Amino acid sequence: MTPVERREALEAIAVEVRGCTRCRLHAGRTKAVPGEGHPDTEVVFVGEGPGLNEDRQGRPFVGRAGDLLVRFLGTIGWKRDDVFITNVVKCRPPDNRDPEPDEIAACWPYLERQLSALDPALIVTLGRHSMGRFIPGARIGLAHGTLHPVDPATGAPSAMVYAMYHPAAALRSSDVERLSYEDAAGIPAALLEARRRRPGAASVNAPGPAAISASLTTSESITIDTAPDAPTFF
Repeated sequence: MTPVERREALEAIAVEVRGCTRCRLHAGRTKAVPGEGHPDTEVVFVGEGPGLNEDRQGRPFVGRAGDLLVRFLGTIGWKRDDVFITNVVKCRPPDNRDPEPDEIAACWPYLERQLSALDPALIVTLGRHSMGRFIPGARIGLAHGTLHPVDPATGAPSAMVYAMYHPAAALRSSDVERLSYEDAAGIPAALLEARRRRPGAASVNAPGPAAISASLTTSESITIDTAPDAPTFF
């Protein structure tokens, strides 16, 4: 897609999301939350579902958890406008409960289309419900801070996925907050490795950390321990 086509595709999806009635969550929403960010980014952050502030404003991650996410990004020299931020469900679950499997399934085609339009190199999952859609069967206590191939059926055929705790969990636990800052420091290295693995990337000569094996398969993961200088997006 050209940049113009990508913007138009994302806006068309957003219009559909705002009028969606595919699951029970639409009945209690104030505003649907399609997602937002730079249409030409290489990195997409995927959370679980909107909270109270997001439901009021129609924007993702604008409450306390969003403020913390911005701080995570700031530690690597990035801004939220550099990336695209969305959720696996686009309407707020009642009382901020976990999204139900059928609600995630009903909303999944929107995320799949967003990923198809964006064609990111790296997907950063925020929380176990987001992670579970990209790394089935993984436990977040073990998977956070690790990089995995993405199933092409997700809509991102040449991406990799990097797992993190949800910022809301970091607000409730100083240990999770510490781990999340450490995981955030690994995002730039994860992006470099994801770039390296994209089709045709050999000619770009942008290798990731030397410790990463070139034989990674869909059943394996790698841990990103340190980050280089933050890559430039645009």
